[in-house]
Amino acid sequence: MAKTYGIEVDCANCANKMEQAAKATAGVADCNVNFMALKMNVVFEEGVDELEVMKEVRSNCRKVEDDCEVYI
Repeated sequence: MAKTYGIEVDCANCANKMEQAAKATAGVADCNVNFMALKMNVVFEEGVDELEVMKEVRSNCRKVEDDCEVYI
């Protein structure tokens, strides 16, 4: 299943860091961050709790870019 989330980030390089952090999160099959649209498209692995995975995605994104936001 895929879902789109709003994000807040300052630059394209930071958005790339967020995308890589999200892709490395357990339960995420794929992720694409669109800096211009301020959107994060996440494809989840089958059978995962999407909310719990997104909480981990948010945490991992903040580790690489502390002033970013992922609206879940």
